[in-house]
Amino acid sequence: MGEAGAVVRVDFVNLESPRCCQCQHPKVNQRLRAVLVSLAGRLAAGALCRRRIGSVQASRRAGLLLSTPCRLYSRLLVSSRTPQEQAPHAEQRSRQGAILAVICVSALVVNVDNTILNVALPTLVRQLRANSSELQWIVDSYAMVFAGLLLVGGSLADRFGRKRFFLIGLTVFAGASTGAGFSGSVSLLIGWRAVMGIGAALTIPASLSIINDVFRVPAERARAIGAWAGTIGLGIAIGPIAGGLLLASFWWGSVFLVNVPIIVAGFVAALVWVPDSKNPAAEQPDPAGGLLSVAGLGLMLWAIIEAPTEGWASGEVIGVGLSSLVVLASFAAWEARSRHPMLRLGLFSDRRFSIAAAGESFGTFGLLGALFVQTQFLQFDLGYSPLQAGLRILPIAIVLVVSAPLSPVVARFIGIKCTAAAGLAAIGGGLWQVSAVASAATTYGDVVPGMLLIGLGAGLLLPTATNSVVGAVPQGDSGVGSASNAVALQVGGALGVAVFGSVLSTRYQDRMTAALAGRHVPTDAVGTILGSLGGALTVAGRAGGATGALLARTARSAFMSGNKASLAVGAVVALVGVFFVLAGLPSRISRPSPEQARSPGAGG
Repeated sequence: MGEAGAVVRVDFVNLESPRCCQCQHPKVNQRLRAVLVSLAGRLAAGALCRRRIGSVQASRRAGLLLSTPCRLYSRLLVSSRTPQEQAPHAEQRSRQGAILAVICVSALVVNVDNTILNVALPTLVRQLRANSSELQWIVDSYAMVFAGLLLVGGSLADRFGRKRFFLIGLTVFAGASTGAGFSGSVSLLIGWRAVMGIGAALTIPASLSIINDVFRVPAERARAIGAWAGTIGLGIAIGPIAGGLLLASFWWGSVFLVNVPIIVAGFVAALVWVPDSKNPAAEQPDPAGGLLSVAGLGLMLWAIIEAPTEGWASGEVIGVGLSSLVVLASFAAWEARSRHPMLRLGLFSDRRFSIAAAGESFGTFGLLGALFVQTQFLQFDLGYSPLQAGLRILPIAIVLVVSAPLSPVVARFIGIKCTAAAGLAAIGGGLWQVSAVASAATTYGDVVPGMLLIGLGAGLLLPTATNSVVGAVPQGDSGVGSASNAVALQVGGALGVAVFGSVLSTRYQDRMTAALAGRHVPTDAVGTILGSLGGALTVAGRAGGATGALLARTARSAFMSGNKASLAVGAVVALVGVFFVLAGLPSRISRPSPEQARSPGAGG
């Protein structure tokens, strides 16, 4: 009897650990001990010992019997705590709110960077004399590095410390923003933008991992992740306006330098509020995979962006394009054989993951490609200032922000397949409408319906596809799902900017070359005219008179012809995405178990 009772007392002491007792308050545990110690002794000395069960079995059964009243009594005590006893709980919630605010503001700065830059592109043409391909590199160098290193950044943060890499990422991003703001040439700006992508690749996955660690209750974690994800839509909304306001009062470097004080404040707040955590059992980083992905994507972007200048059929463009496919194939082979891959290729066997991620890429291809060309249309063709152009981009953002929260309701009624397909169809329809009205006489009012459709489509597609991607992986691998989701967004956007810009440049250069044929124009002036619409308008302003007016009118007509072609290509890509989603994406989401996720047919 004594032996069994002693064993049960030892097991009861173990019950006070959080593993057995859900309440972690010391006072509650003390009162639980006082109430339950007699019950433990009676169970051990009475029923269990009379049945002559071995001491080990007795302790196990006593543990099972005691764990239930332990949990019930814990809840009763917690619900009846005095205000003094509730204070630590309120303080914990307040601290969680402060941590979430720090993380979201820091993520917002990273997410707003591309949209704030879009309205500054025409200014960069005037101030740095950037041509169209250089504008594409200024945007895509950031997205290329960000997408390629995102998964590596997540594994580094999990293994060596999430707070540490969050702070390192903020430091790199702030330093690179300073360098970009004071760049004296296009090549320097492109380089600093790539470094900014490194900072973003360290900051974003670490921020999501911190949220997963701080918010342990599933419902609270879901709300926190929702707020974090909402910074993407908010970034699209405030980026053009913020960029316009800055350019109205300061020089173009201000769109980068504005990041610095916000990041410094976020850095200090993170030092104070954000706890450090890591997973010692996390898989090793995969730097080789990261380098292969960046190299493959970079070569592909080079081939697309430089094709209008070098010639689509040139040996250099074809060679680099084929090299990109070889490198990307090598990346896939490496990931398939690696013992610690940065991208688990087995996830792509689940159509909820692979088709939804592809749908996101189709969507951001059209969304960010359209923003790239439309900001130039608003400023170069219609003559709006950066602030006026930012305000006229706002309808896309407003409709996106309004429709995004409604997408789960729509998906509940018609399923994720139809909701995602409807979003892509709206993006494709909007691009087609803007393309259809594009001409030298197009006004802002002509393109508003298409812009509204693009915003609606993005609001329906992005939350629905994100939910499918993240929901296709087990709960314990939610970080992998979120990082893969971000990669799909960045790759789609980078390819969209590259393809839209190259199609526009090809058509523009063909039209302008034909118009300049037989005319005596200095070689330097020809290069400037063919480089971009902004360059042509600069030459036209210097020429003045009837010659300048004719050149400006011809250049605007050629630009709108290219704009029309690029938007039509985007519409076709979006509509291909519609059929892709309808053919492959399941209608409902059900989170798999780890065993299901590892099976090759999951999600079929």
